[in-house]
Amino acid sequence: MTLQLWQRYPARDVWHTPTVSGTLLTWADFFSPQLDNTRDIHVYLPPSYSDEIRRFPVLYMQDGQNLFDSGTSYAGNEWRVDETMEMLADEGIEAIVVGLNHTYDQRISEYNPYPHQWQGRGGAYLQFLTETVKPLIDSDFHTLPDREHTGIMGSSMGGLISLYAFFYTSETFGFAGVMSPALWVGGGAIYQDIERAPFAPGKIYLDNGTRESSARSMNQVLLRKGYRAGIDLRYVVEQDAEHTETAWARRLPDALRFLLKS
Repeated sequence: MTLQLWQRYPARDVWHTPTVSGTLLTWADFFSPQLDNTRDIHVYLPPSYSDEIRRFPVLYMQDGQNLFDSGTSYAGNEWRVDETMEMLADEGIEAIVVGLNHTYDQRISEYNPYPHQWQGRGGAYLQFLTETVKPLIDSDFHTLPDREHTGIMGSSMGGLISLYAFFYTSETFGFAGVMSPALWVGGGAIYQDIERAPFAPGKIYLDNGTRESSARSMNQVLLRKGYRAGIDLRYVVEQDAEHTETAWARRLPDALRFLLKS
């Protein structure tokens, strides 16, 4: 176990007052052997984590800078993941959330599973998640490590790689949150990929705002594959919502209720 390397957030000096609720730990400059680079990884622990008998589901989320702290997020708008999880704990919904920072110069490449466009390295990124990060998290924290209790979530390019991961690393991930996904990447190759992928049991949350690209066609693909609206598939369209962290934060509580509630 490597618990001594996890530090209370922030793990380094920052020039702002962090806007973090609950317990958030950080491993600064974590090295990826698959991608040959480093990034910070954050782990949110639920209020009941001190109960050493309990084990918790784990949600892996992309764009870690934007999840917990407005001081590090894009345009100062965060997803409020920590505040949302603290609120959901009052409803009996608790989980460990692992937020992986994106690399500033390779985000589009790492969240892109299609090498023919922008030199996509999504395959290597998913290897990093499944072969390096997940074993570490399962070793260091009180997790429920099976796929039924392991999810992945992101927005835009992060939504694309999360949807791809649900089908193409389905032995690891049993649920996926797909917010405002960039389905056009690779010439829309994700549509054909999902159509020909084996059915993967689990839950998928999918959404978009009316002032951004629609995911309606992907919803139809998933329905044709056998996912059932309101049961293992939820598709949400928010009126007048744009492609922003603020919109994703607004839709996050209901998305997590659907994905995490038994």
